Amino acid sequence: MEFPTKKNTSLVTKSFLLTQLDFHEDIAWVTIDRPGDRNAINSSVIEEVESILTLVENSATRVIVFHGAGDIFFIGGADAVEMMNCSPDEAFDFSDRIQKLFNRMESSPLLLVSAIDGLCYGGGFEFTLACDFRLAMESSRIGLPEVRVGIIPGGGGTQRLPKIVGKTKAMEIIMNGRLYKAKEALELGLINDIFSDDEMIPAIMNFLKPFLKNPQYALSNAKRAVQASQNSEFADGLFVERERFKKCFEENFFVEEIVNQLKSGQMQTTQPLESIMKKNHKL
Repeated sequence: MEFPTKKNTSLVTKSFLLTQLDFHEDIAWVTIDRPGDRNAINSSVIEEVESILTLVENSATRVIVFHGAGDIFFIGGADAVEMMNCSPDEAFDFSDRIQKLFNRMESSPLLLVSAIDGLCYGGGFEFTLACDFRLAMESSRIGLPEVRVGIIPGGGGTQRLPKIVGKTKAMEIIMNGRLYKAKEALELGLINDIFSDDEMIPAIMNFLKPFLKNPQYALSNAKRAVQASQNSEFADGLFVERERFKKCFEENFFVEEIVNQLKSGQMQTTQPLESIMKKNHKL
């Protein structure tokens, strides 16, 4: 990948066996690098992505962008070659491992983005459902075709997809097993946006620009609160929202931003600025 170069910026690369990690500015770019095996998710990829999450979360990076190596696949499912040798109990364990990875991704404090740059189906699409945002190349194809080979989604797709498109549409997508063009996927709400086949990096960076203007702690707390709405009872979700709202006030950013807006006249108030600043213990 060729990244846009700026003064005083550097690119740091760390290679794993089946993945590659590139740090560029505030973004970590992760390549799933198994083009000869459809970039499919096997047990080793699961372990490497888990390690990458831990590594990046302990850096100053704010976003992880995932994409696939080669010209054909983003992620062509969980590894059917590995799965075909599973007994029923081993299949249960494989499903458990991949579900735990996707749960781990979903709970990361970082923003996770799937840059779907090719065929994306089965476990590959379930991978994207565990990310916060999904952008797809114009020529990509997306879906859950597991029923066509006699199994069902085992990486959380039956649970996450209905929360995005509703139960009825999720049943249709899962049970017909077809792959959707990027434009159809956008219309269904499966992805956030589409980028042209030769514009992945600029499109992703342009999409992320407004997010990166905001403080990281606010993004992380907002993400946790929204996730609670999906994974908890309503009352529990509201409690998590309160907790995360509270966490935001452990930082000074909000107070400093409001003071700046008051001083500049961008925000109007009938209260004297001096009085406001005396009352605030953070100033």
